[in-house]
Amino acid sequence: MFQVRIHGRGGQGVVTAAEMLSAAAFDEGRHAQAFPSFGSERTGAPVVAFCRIDDREIRLREPVMEPDALIIQDPTLLHQVDVFSGLKRGGYILINTGKSFAELGLGDYVRDWPAERLCTVPATEIALRHVARPMPNVPLLAGFAAMSGLIRLESVCKAIEERFAAKLAAANIAAAEEAYRIVKDEVKETLHA
Repeated sequence: MFQVRIHGRGGQGVVTAAEMLSAAAFDEGRHAQAFPSFGSERTGAPVVAFCRIDDREIRLREPVMEPDALIIQDPTLLHQVDVFSGLKRGGYILINTGKSFAELGLGDYVRDWPAERLCTVPATEIALRHVARPMPNVPLLAGFAAMSGLIRLESVCKAIEERFAAKLAAANIAAAEEAYRIVKDEVKETLHA
């Protein structure tokens, strides 16, 4: 079973991201579940959502305490919340930023990590360009697809089309495609370094 934990703030589409990741996996014939964990359910408050993907039926219902991957939609949470709690050694980390892990003050933490499992992508900027709203969730899902290979970009795009009206879906798909290319290039560059 592959477990993903998504950290962000209320209003950033954290729960929607988990649901679309689950839909993308389901589209590929896998079992998947997505659910949120709310604190004070207000815009700007820290929010966590979870997604599990497996080839067999998933019976677990508790929060993801030991994720295989983290998607961090708001980098201001890095030093406010223990987003890395329980992360499996060598797990995937995708952060919404244009900064490097060293610039974020995480260089020591990820020193021995496989470099291809550490990526950043300016998802908010990409969303602003395509959707005209600071919603990093869709670009991050596509970035996660590029980084992990767990789901295909086509499945992410299908989940987007099922979630949004046509015009908004097209803009989100453009954002997803850009983020996918950026992360794919980053991973390729890391592997050839």
